[in-house]
Amino acid sequence: QVQLVESGGGSVQAGGSLRLSCTASGYTRNNYCMAWFRQAPGKEREGVARINTRGNTYYADSVKGRFTISQDNAKDTLYLQMNSLKPEDTAMYSCAAKVCSSVDLVFTGLRAASVYNYWGQGTQVTVSS
Repeated sequence: QVQLVESGGGSVQAGGSLRLSCTASGYTRNNYCMAWFRQAPGKEREGVARINTRGNTYYADSVKGRFTISQDNAKDTLYLQMNSLKPEDTAMYSCAAKVCSSVDLVFTGLRAASVYNYWGQGTQVTVSS
């Protein structure tokens, strides 16, 4: 059973930075595609960034140039470095995982939340103005 545990959330002022971590266990390394999603109160969950087994990364337009997704396979950890944070980035951030498919390798965009099988519990990010 794949388990995902996020950490690193918190409160920060606009313009600040945070790094989220998602530690994975119970899965076969290098077979899984990972992603970050977020959900603000009263809004639908939205994709933030994803990374496939080739190391290709994709971002939502709203975070391009500010956020960076990466992974350390030796530590089974996924990261989301968030810089130049804005109040509109305030949300619960969750990591997600799925077995990579050919679509994940050729599609050049974010995948829908529904295709991910495993989710962490989330970590809250609050950005004040």
